[in-house]
Amino acid sequence: MALFLSEDDVRRLLTMPLALEAVEEAHRELSLARAVDVPRQRTRLPRTALHILQGALPGRDAIGYKAYTSNRSGVRFLVHVFSADSGALRAVLAADALGMMRTGAASGVATRHLARPDAGVLGVFGAGWQAEGHVEAVAAVRKLRKVKVFARNAERLAAFCAKMSGRLDLDVVPAASPEDAVRGSDIVSTVTTATSPLFDAAWLEPGAHINAAGSNSLIRREIGEDVLKLCRPIVVDSVDTALREAGDLLPLLEKGRLGERQMVELGDVILGRHPGRAKPEDITLFESQGMAVQDIAVAVRIEALARERGLGVELPYGL
Repeated sequence: MALFLSEDDVRRLLTMPLALEAVEEAHRELSLARAVDVPRQRTRLPRTALHILQGALPGRDAIGYKAYTSNRSGVRFLVHVFSADSGALRAVLAADALGMMRTGAASGVATRHLARPDAGVLGVFGAGWQAEGHVEAVAAVRKLRKVKVFARNAERLAAFCAKMSGRLDLDVVPAASPEDAVRGSDIVSTVTTATSPLFDAAWLEPGAHINAAGSNSLIRREIGEDVLKLCRPIVVDSVDTALREAGDLLPLLEKGRLGERQMVELGDVILGRHPGRAKPEDITLFESQGMAVQDIAVAVRIEALARERGLGVELPYGL
């Protein structure tokens, strides 16, 4: 029988090591042409938008989709996983925590393969829900000494730093300014809904790695052209997805200052088809838009654990 897994079930089972393993596998399988991913599709109404990402991991007997609605009242996420062999429904998962963890894990995987091995200081823009998973993921792949966080809401920022310091046993502190968040940081991560660039290229340290996780639509921009000119390579989760919705990259593509062939897929870096960082002083960039295969790879692992531990509710449909 198909299972329904609630947010509580998912939170009990999902760990960052599991998410990192799943996301890395998803990118590897995609680059080996053993997975399918369809870029996000959106249906918009004046008050509500529906977003759907779909894909398949045949090696995990999985085909499915994530659907979510966004509205002023909130965002609601569900992942549906079917058997790739039989077509039967396997599981439906509430996917708020799942999405947060897999988004963070994508930047964690990119950091593992692109940041300098000795990177120890992380600068973060954003102190929201998504930023929690992001800091946890980067901390899981690099031995961080310090995390500096910048956000406009001082009260929210202080609460975020206190929470993450306690959770990760790390020195997580508020940054005094955007410049303070960037200068001296080996890794710079942006996890915001910004519509204009967050920092200047002149503030970046030689050898920095950047994770840009918030610009997944045409109206959002976190990274400016001055920064993009310095970045080699520019790594994306999927070229097809980046061409549709990478708000940071599309202005350069439109102006002819960035070509499709200049973008490198994360899976190709993982497989060694592209070297990623060539020199210690290179500034590297990962542009993350989010992919269905990431969600599915995480979901099938959670489903397996739920069945082992007797969690979830059996659904009366989907056979």
